Amino acid sequence: MQQHRIYTSQPLQSGASLTLEEGPARHLTQVLRLKAGAEIILFNGDGHDYLARLDEVTKRSTGARIEQRLEPAEAPAALQIQLAIAISKGERMDFAIQKAVELGVTGITPLISERCVVRLPGERLEKKLQHWRQVIIAACEQSGRRRIPLCHEVVDLSEWLTSGEIRGGLLLDHRSEHSLPELDPPRGGIHLLIGPEGGLSEMERNLAATAGFNGVRLGPRVLRTETAPLAAIAAIQALWGDFR
Repeated sequence: MQQHRIYTSQPLQSGASLTLEEGPARHLTQVLRLKAGAEIILFNGDGHDYLARLDEVTKRSTGARIEQRLEPAEAPAALQIQLAIAISKGERMDFAIQKAVELGVTGITPLISERCVVRLPGERLEKKLQHWRQVIIAACEQSGRRRIPLCHEVVDLSEWLTSGEIRGGLLLDHRSEHSLPELDPPRGGIHLLIGPEGGLSEMERNLAATAGFNGVRLGPRVLRTETAPLAAIAAIQALWGDFR
């Protein structure tokens, strides 16, 4: 029997009862049509899954009681992969974020670069950021991840590169003569920088190089902006991460 995994932002511990948030409650009762007594799995990003049982299902609220914390906890990532990706249009950004989470990234930073075709005013950009965070949660629910990758605030690429907080990484660039297997294994973590549909400008590539980013290519083909990060993350995980 399938057990449905649901994210909640509330503290979780064995024996506790809680009222589920409106979104998860609606999904469980109106979409999945679960009744009182149904078993579910809850998680809140602390690294554990919790076995719970619905004990109240009404039009006004849905409650659950936690029966036990499940072991083992999700281990910390073998390699901390921080994805920094220029905002792309349509559903491409959603797709890239969803699959990057499934592949094991630990953080995502949406970037605004010179050639970004998506330009959103403040309020719409904040709504889009909240949407991407929900995409991350849904990907964790589906993939079994018990730790939630952090989605950082949207930032201008040049500001991000010159902030002093980023100390190098990898820039996907089909013009580069270097490939991933040629590089020394990263220690602990790595930043992966992906440009928009039209790629980064020459000025931005130079700025990235000054910030310590090494250009790498993934074979002889030019990859789309939603394909490139996924191919790179999978290759990085196979070389140095938890695909080994």
